[in-house]
Amino acid sequence: MNNLKNHDLVEIDFKEILFERRPCLDKDGTPLENLYNAWIILNNPKQFNSYTTAAIKEIILAFRKASNDRSVVAVVLTAVGDKAFCTGGNTKEYAEYYSGNPQEYSQYMRLFNDMVSAILMCEKPVICRLNGMRVGGGQEIGMACDFSIASDMARLGQAGPKHGSAPIGGATDFLPLFVGVERAMYSLTLCEPWTAHQAYYYGVLTDIAPVLKLDGKFIVNPLVNSEKITDEYGRIIFGAMKTGEALAKAKEIVAKSEVDLSMLDKTVNQLIAKILHTFPNCMNKTISEVRKFKLEHWDKNKEGSKEWLALNMMTEAKAGFRAFNDGPKENREVDFVLLRRLLAEGHEWNEEVHQLISPQYQKQSV
Repeated sequence: MNNLKNHDLVEIDFKEILFERRPCLDKDGTPLENLYNAWIILNNPKQFNSYTTAAIKEIILAFRKASNDRSVVAVVLTAVGDKAFCTGGNTKEYAEYYSGNPQEYSQYMRLFNDMVSAILMCEKPVICRLNGMRVGGGQEIGMACDFSIASDMARLGQAGPKHGSAPIGGATDFLPLFVGVERAMYSLTLCEPWTAHQAYYYGVLTDIAPVLKLDGKFIVNPLVNSEKITDEYGRIIFGAMKTGEALAKAKEIVAKSEVDLSMLDKTVNQLIAKILHTFPNCMNKTISEVRKFKLEHWDKNKEGSKEWLALNMMTEAKAGFRAFNDGPKENREVDFVLLRRLLAEGHEWNEEVHQLISPQYQKQSV
């Protein structure tokens, strides 16, 4: 049919991200004629694929484009490289432009909210392909996806209270649905990352795939305990990072290995092949019904969260993002103890407080 209408809002040449239509593969790996998967690829590897304001605009339009493409079976959200899927918002942009500008950050958060909503409203199944760590806002857009398949070298977590924000761009809405309130509370507040093995065990990931090759063979991430073990209190720990001498030996193995993402891609394509062999309308209806559990919380909270995050740019976010962006590599966190003492003494949030607690100022004073 040549008279099909175009439902895209605008035509766009993607510059900040990559947008590719790749042939959809059948169960035996055969490329199928006239059927594709849309790959939306974050492209900022030097900054761990953090998204800038310009990138967010393109991600929104990319999901709209993929959603409207009649030949697309599924959407894959991923990133270039093997270090990071996404570490969230671009902290350089936060520190140098948005810090201290709540009115500007409010408009930025409007775009961020629209990005999360674009994922949740996409009329295709959305798969997050974790080619590396998924942290902060990266974790939030990843959890908005319908499925997540990860490199077993990936680590997942939040950065909010450690760096001057709260993980209310979706994490507080979504993570309790995956892992329950107690485990979500621990992760969201203390920002201690999970390995991919732990995240899979907890139910955050659909599947994981090995990406390290040693002597031509894939091996399980050597940095983690791949079996169930117990800690000193008898609690079961699965997939936790090794420690001490065991960790040092594991790092030697990693250094001798090569990274090969072909098994990750194979696992993603196998999932899509299963989706391919279902009725598309029934599949989309099922997905939209399951998404309601995320949308129930997301739609209720996103506007209030946007305004709080904007105002927070005057205080803790301003301090936290500038510390991360400008502080010495070995210390990118503020002096939390001093901050609490100053606030307990009734100090107002002003430039003096920012300087007293910031690692970059302390380094200059030495």
